[in-house]
Amino acid sequence: MAKRPSATPRIQNKKARYNFELLDELEAGIVLTGSEVKSLRDGKASLDEAYALIRGGEMFLIGCNISPYPMAGYAQHKPTRERKLLLHAREIRKWAAKVTQRGLTIVPVALYFNERGRIKVALALARGKTHGDKREALRRKDDAREMERAQRRRR
Repeated sequence: MAKRPSATPRIQNKKARYNFELLDELEAGIVLTGSEVKSLRDGKASLDEAYALIRGGEMFLIGCNISPYPMAGYAQHKPTRERKLLLHAREIRKWAAKVTQRGLTIVPVALYFNERGRIKVALALARGKTHGDKREALRRKDDAREMERAQRRRR
């Protein structure tokens, strides 16, 4: 069997690290249709408005937009349908307890193909940042950049 090309896209949720403080990460599988997989291979997806929800002992990805695949014909998928995430029951129970007790949320950070060609979702347990937290993070990033520049000048 031929190896898959390593140039498969990795869809990132860039807003997640800005809007949330990421506490814990987890990798999950996802149930998709064939046209969704083809669209993901083309890199046509967005995680900007997506989040995960635990319902009935199962976890679902909501708000993930996977664009329709133009060559799918009648076997087309709905772009923003709920997609089931594949996790062990103990992992779901552990995260469900944290989400309900502490008021945290589950945010997808990335959607990618692993080395076996399977599509995985990197999930993070997150707490929302306030406006002040966001300013502090930007200030720290700017300070680190300035320190790096000053060190480069000294060399």
